[in-house]
Amino acid sequence: MTIGAHAASPRPTPRERTPRARQIIDTARALLEAVGSDGLTMRRLADELGIRAPSLYKHINGRPALELGLAETGLDETGLALHAAVAGSNGDPVSDLLGAYRAMGLANPELYRLITASSFPRAGLLPGLEAWAGEPFFLAVGEPYLAQALWSFAHGTLILELDRRFLDGSDLDRTWHAGTEAFTAARLATLSSPTA
Repeated sequence: MTIGAHAASPRPTPRERTPRARQIIDTARALLEAVGSDGLTMRRLADELGIRAPSLYKHINGRPALELGLAETGLDETGLALHAAVAGSNGDPVSDLLGAYRAMGLANPELYRLITASSFPRAGLLPGLEAWAGEPFFLAVGEPYLAQALWSFAHGTLILELDRRFLDGSDLDRTWHAGTEAFTAARLATLSSPTA
């Protein structure tokens, strides 16, 4: 995700897709969560849809286009959840943002991995979507470098949690809470700074 230093911007209009293309992406998403990225093949997807693999190419132009559709879906849903968390916050936007971010990732771990992987299909994305999805980090703290640090904490902690890399017995709620407290304090310091 990219983090921009600007006021809330409008949500990019999602790409128009035929009903069949939406069905294919929805089915691919469910399959992605069930079997992971390596298990999501065009043949397996076609089998899941009850069609022959070549028929998929009438609606989705191959695996890269499928991954792009999944990435756009993931970024749009994440952006909606994060914008809502910050907009609906009752004075603790960092906590609300991190809670929403963690919940989205835990509910959709394979989609989360897809939209944060180094092979992320950035070049073909709907213009402005990635920046809009990451914008709530800036809106929560009001400073672009602090926003990038906040996203780095959120992503690093979440991917380690998804990959079960913390020591057995770790209380991850306390880990998230510690990060929330640290970034809330940094946010308040930034807001009270004479240069802010």
